[in-house]
Amino acid sequence: MKLVIVGGVAGGASAAARARRLSEEAEIILLERGPDVSFANCGLPYYLGGEISERERLLVVTPERMKERYRLEVRTRTNVEAIDRQAKRVRVRDLASGREYEEFYDKLILAPGATPIRPPLPGIYLPGVFTLRNMQDMDRIKEVLDRGVRQAVVVGAGFIGLELVENLVRRGVGTTVVELQDQVLPPFDPEMTTPVADHLAAKGVVLLLGQSAEAFEASEDGLTVRLKSGHRLPAQLVVLGVGVRPENKLAVDAGLEVGSRGGIRVNEHMQTSDADVYAVGDAVEVKDFVTGEATQVPLAGPANRQGRIAADHVFGRDSRYRGTQGTAVVRVFDLTAALTGASEKTLRRLGRPYRKVYIHPTHHAGYYPGAQPMTLKLLIDPGSGRVLGAQAVGGAGVDKRIDVLAVAIQAGMTVFDLEEAELAYAPQYGAAKDPINMASFVAGGLLRGDHPQVSVEALADANCPVEGVTRPFLLDVRTAEEFAAGHIPEAVNVPLDELRSRLGELPHDRTIAVYCQVGQRGYLALRILQQSGWQAANLGGGFKTYRLYAERDAGVFSAGNCGRVR
Repeated sequence: MKLVIVGGVAGGASAAARARRLSEEAEIILLERGPDVSFANCGLPYYLGGEISERERLLVVTPERMKERYRLEVRTRTNVEAIDRQAKRVRVRDLASGREYEEFYDKLILAPGATPIRPPLPGIYLPGVFTLRNMQDMDRIKEVLDRGVRQAVVVGAGFIGLELVENLVRRGVGTTVVELQDQVLPPFDPEMTTPVADHLAAKGVVLLLGQSAEAFEASEDGLTVRLKSGHRLPAQLVVLGVGVRPENKLAVDAGLEVGSRGGIRVNEHMQTSDADVYAVGDAVEVKDFVTGEATQVPLAGPANRQGRIAADHVFGRDSRYRGTQGTAVVRVFDLTAALTGASEKTLRRLGRPYRKVYIHPTHHAGYYPGAQPMTLKLLIDPGSGRVLGAQAVGGAGVDKRIDVLAVAIQAGMTVFDLEEAELAYAPQYGAAKDPINMASFVAGGLLRGDHPQVSVEALADANCPVEGVTRPFLLDVRTAEEFAAGHIPEAVNVPLDELRSRLGELPHDRTIAVYCQVGQRGYLALRILQQSGWQAANLGGGFKTYRLYAERDAGVFSAGNCGRVR
């Protein structure tokens, strides 16, 4: 067996190492265009910011190490020019010498990755305008930073963009973010990004959302970024983080099938339309585990697993890739944001029924010092209660909860299962009722009909029916002091502890939409109202969830405004 692997980093290097563990006899050749066969591309921003101080720590494994430990033939600075599927050979060019030659294969694994998008804009290739894909890009950006940068512009507020922002600010660089969408972190639902945007602003970052660059110009002070809005941003450094596209030229030229967005099509064994050619990593189109749709998700974890599965199948094992959930996490200064599974945006686009709940717990027991708040959003199937997706933002503990929910999605678990989940508890780590349990209690009660729920979006539209009745009576059951500090327009304040004695003040001809700070007191008030003859619904996630929307969409909750939250 002769196995040729095109590309290293996560998918290709994993495939090579796995292949050797499965076969000592196979001839395994890894061809990598760059100088580094496997490096930690997720760590590049942190080297630029100085949090990772030694460049060598980003080298996961060197070519020499792979040769010594795995007896692999590793050729760096080697580009594969073409694939001849009929003859089962690749044409290869040594980038150092220019020599071209052919390499035959029995099986071929493609791991070419993805390349950062450079929009066709004037000045896009000017000195000082960068993308960040590999260690050489990192070195060039660091050289500019080390010479001194006062102002930087990051185009794109996705994961890499915000990681770069954090590290630029860490170095004392004034930083502006330009993002085409009206939110940071576009994979998240908009309201869940409100705390991240607020936190960025608090750190001195200038956010220009809903805007885009139209040109880059040289100036006496370095560069000027010209926006379509007319804004002109001075900078000595510009980094583009507007997304990536799969490197599919080899596959396309060889006649392999690709999807509508360019991803190489593969089956569950990672085989392409040619059974002897596999593809893994950022270049492939995979199945969304939750929705079943074809998707492209450039993440290191899936790439590693795909490389392993491809190698397994090459050597006769029936390994299968289940699909990608898009589980991801990012740190933005002192906040963590993470998600898994389908977003509400995706479910709406597909017309798929769902229900959602919000909770706002602390990451461990509130009485133990250092408890940090988080917001957790859970999306569930309204019939079965199966978990469809989750998002969380906050301090410590966010990653832990999303990881639990990621496993729950893979296992097909429901919120009824998670109500009974037994998770580790000590006051420094969690609570006797973990946020996972609490979110599931809320979701389970919603599906059982114990507490009808009204959404923030429904309250934003005066003509939108809420539980079958228009214009609900809005009841705030927090304390008078909390109410005075901020409340939803048109709300009437009756503190929970006074509610039973003041029921006569409430109308019987309108549904009562009740809320508190995070939902718990609202739920208690709802139970009182339901058992006292009122039609009532609890505002999902309470006033804190309302503020997530309201801070993004100032004015939509003003009296008489019938516009729905965007």
